[in-house]
Amino acid sequence: MPNTEFSHESDTAQQHDAEASAPERVKLTGAQRAAVTALADSFPLVSEELGERFAVHDQQLALVGGPVRDALLGRSSNDIDLTTDAVPQRILELVDGWADAVWTVGIDFGTVGLRKKGLQLEITTYRSESYSPKSRKPEVAYGTDIEDDLLRRDFTVNAMAVRLPTLEFVDPFGGLADLREKVLRTPGRPEDSFNDDPLRIMRAVRFAAQLDFSLAPEVVEAARGMVDRLSIVSAERIRDELSKLMLSPNPRRGIELMVDLGVAPYVLPEIPKLRLEIDEHHRHKDVYEHSLTVLDQAVQLERERGHEPDLVLRLAALLHDIGKPKTRAFESGGRVTFHHHEVVGASMSRKRLGALRFSKDVVSDVSTLVELHLRFHGYGKGEWTDSAVRRYARDAGPQLERLHILTRADCTTRNRRKAAALSRAYDDIERRIKELAEQEELNRIRPDLDGNEIQEILGIKPGPMVGRAYRYLLELRLENGPMGKEAATEALRAWAAEHL
Repeated sequence: MPNTEFSHESDTAQQHDAEASAPERVKLTGAQRAAVTALADSFPLVSEELGERFAVHDQQLALVGGPVRDALLGRSSNDIDLTTDAVPQRILELVDGWADAVWTVGIDFGTVGLRKKGLQLEITTYRSESYSPKSRKPEVAYGTDIEDDLLRRDFTVNAMAVRLPTLEFVDPFGGLADLREKVLRTPGRPEDSFNDDPLRIMRAVRFAAQLDFSLAPEVVEAARGMVDRLSIVSAERIRDELSKLMLSPNPRRGIELMVDLGVAPYVLPEIPKLRLEIDEHHRHKDVYEHSLTVLDQAVQLERERGHEPDLVLRLAALLHDIGKPKTRAFESGGRVTFHHHEVVGASMSRKRLGALRFSKDVVSDVSTLVELHLRFHGYGKGEWTDSAVRRYARDAGPQLERLHILTRADCTTRNRRKAAALSRAYDDIERRIKELAEQEELNRIRPDLDGNEIQEILGIKPGPMVGRAYRYLLELRLENGPMGKEAATEALRAWAAEHL
C-alpha cells in the first residue's frame, strides 16, 4: 500500500531524494506540503501544545479526515478531528489541567470533546466499528495502529492524516492520488465499508455533490447492491447527510446520484416518482427533470441575490411538485392536469420532512412555500389589486423572499418570450410589494383596532367573538389599506349589528 510521509523537521533536499528513490511513496507537491503545514499552523494550540503533550507521554496524536482533505484541496475548514492510540480514559488524563473544559458525551464510542481558549475539538481513539445486520448502533473496538484506524474510514480521501507535532503526512491507501483524480474509493472493499456503516452510501452521494467527485465503479456497484442496508440507519443521521447534500455547491448532482443508485426510496421516495410516464397520447413535462432544473435555478438566484445556501429554499425547490403524481388526471384531447397539486404537495412535504426528523420550523416553512408556489400565476399582466398584493405578501409572511426566488426559479419554459414576460410580471409584483411595504409596513399589517379596543367598543368580554371581529377588521385592512380608527370603528359596529 502506498504510504506518504514527510517530516516538518527534516531537511528538504534529503526528503526530496528519499521520496524520489522510494517508488511506493506518493510525492507531495510544494503547494500540498505548504497546505499541510498551514493546516497545523492554523491550530498551534493543537499541533504544538497538545501534540507535544501526547508525545512526551509516548502517545500518538494526528489530525485526520476532512480537515486534511480540505487543506489539500485548498478549502477552508473549521473542523478539528484528531485521532490517537490513547484510550478514552488516557485521553482524559492527558488533557487534565490543559483543557478549559471537557465533555464525555461520545466516550462510549471512543470520543472525548474539549475546549481550549475558545477552540473546540474532539479526540477519538483509533478504532474499528461495525453494525450488526439489524442494529442502528455500531459496535466499537479500540486499536493501536493508525493505519488500521484509517482503514475503517469511509473513503481514501478521508483516510489521510498528519501526525503531531512532527507533521508527518500519512496516506496508506492512496487518498492523495484519488484526490487528484477527483474520485471516491474506499480504503478496503466497498462492500465491507458499506456493511460496517450503511450511511456511507449516502455519504458517497453527499461528497460527490459537495466536492464534485465521481464514484469509482466498484463503489457504484457495491452501493447499488447494498442500498437496502440504509433501512437500519436512523432518520436523524440520514437527515443530516441530506441537509449537507442540499447545502452543497451542486445539490442536483447528489439528487441524481440518489435516484440512479436506488438511494432515493430510502430518503425521499417521492422524487423518483416524479419520472412520470410520457406516451404519445398524454404528453407533458418530465416533472423530475423540471424539479431538478428549478433546484438549479433557485441555487443560482440565491447566489445572485447574495444569500447564503438556504436549506429551506432548496428543499422547497426540490419538493414543490411532489403532489403531481397523486393529482395527475387525463382529460379529453390528451390534456393532463394536476389540480391542487400544491396543496397535496404541501401535505406530502410535511409528512416526509417530519419522518426525517427535520425541525418543526423547517417542516412548516418548506410546506408553506410548496403550498404557495403557484399563487403568483394568477397575477397575469398586473391585474391584481393592491389588496391582492397585500394578501400575497401577508400569506407568505417571513417566507416572502424565498417565495420570490422559488417562483422565479419555477419558470423553466424554453419559450424566451414567455419566460421574459413572466420575469417582467414578477419584477412588477416585487416592485409593488416594496412600494406598499414602504407605505404601510406590510410585514407588520394589523387591523386598525386591537383586541382591547374591539371589546371596549362592542362592550363584550374576551372570547371567540373578539377573534371573529379581529379577523373581519384584518380583511378590511388588507382590502382597503389603512382606514384609521374612526372608519374602522364605524365598520366594526356595522358588522356587529349583523353578527351579535
